[in-house]
Amino acid sequence: MELPRLPVGTWFEGLVDWLTDNASWLLDLISTAVETTVQALTDLLTAPPALLLTLALAALGLWLRGWRFGLFALLGLALVDNMGLWEPAMYTLALVLVSALVAVALAVPLGIAAARSELVSKALRPVLDLMQTMPPFVYLIPAIFFFSVGPVPAAVATIVFALPPGVRLTELGVRNVEREMVEAGEAFGAPPRQILLRIQLPLALPTIMAGVNQVIMLALSMVVIAGMVGAEGLGNTVLEGIQRTDIALGFEGGIAVVVLAIFLDRVTSSLGERSAVARAEKAAA
Repeated sequence: MELPRLPVGTWFEGLVDWLTDNASWLLDLISTAVETTVQALTDLLTAPPALLLTLALAALGLWLRGWRFGLFALLGLALVDNMGLWEPAMYTLALVLVSALVAVALAVPLGIAAARSELVSKALRPVLDLMQTMPPFVYLIPAIFFFSVGPVPAAVATIVFALPPGVRLTELGVRNVEREMVEAGEAFGAPPRQILLRIQLPLALPTIMAGVNQVIMLALSMVVIAGMVGAEGLGNTVLEGIQRTDIALGFEGGIAVVVLAIFLDRVTSSLGERSAVARAEKAAA
C-alpha cells in the first residue's frame, strides 16, 4: 500500500504567497533598512584612502594580537588593494558586518531565553537543526521571491544561515555559569535581571564571543552565494571568475576573502580573550 504524498513544498509555497500578500509593508521596511545600512557602511569604509584604512586596521591588529598579526593585516589588506579589489572587499565587509550584527542581535536574546527556559530550549532545538542543515541555496528561493535580487536577499539568507551557532553558544555559556555564583547573587537579594546582567552574562562572555566569531565566519562563507543573487562585492568577483573560467580573477577574489576571514576571525577571538573572565581563567591556568 502506497502512502499518499504530503505536499510539503506546496504548503511552504502557500506560506510564502500569504506573507507576500499580507506582510508586504514589513518586507519593504526590511528591504529599505538593510539596503540603506549596507550602502551607508560601504560609503563609510570607502571614504578614507585605502592606505589610511589599511594602516588603521593594521594598528588595531597590532593592539589586539601583537606585531605578527599587525604585519599580516598590513600586508594582506595592502595586497587586496594592489589587486584592485579594495571596493568589492569593503562592500563584502559591510554586508558581512550588517548581517552578523542582525544575527547576533537575534541570537543572544534567543540563547538567553533558551538557557532560562527548558521549554524554549526544546522548541528552538529542531528549528536550529533545520536552519543549520538546510543547504544555503534553499534559503535563496524565498529570499529572492520576497526581495528580488541584490544585497537584501543575500543578507537575509546569510542571517538565517549564521544564526544557529550564536543561539547555541549563548545558551551554553549562560547554562554553564556555576550555580553557586547565581545562588550568591540571590542570597544578596539581587533580582533575576541583575543576576543575568551582572553575573551570568559577564561569566558567559567568552562562550558568547565564540558564538559571535562563528556567526561572522559563517556570514563570510556566504559571500559567493551573495554574488549569485546580484550582490556586489567579492562574491560577484569570484562568481565572475567561475562564469568566465578566469582562474586568475577567481583566485584573486578568493585570496581577498581569505584575508578578510582571517582578520575578522582573529579580531573577534581577541575580543573574547580580553574579557575579565577569560583573563582570570588564563591566569589561574
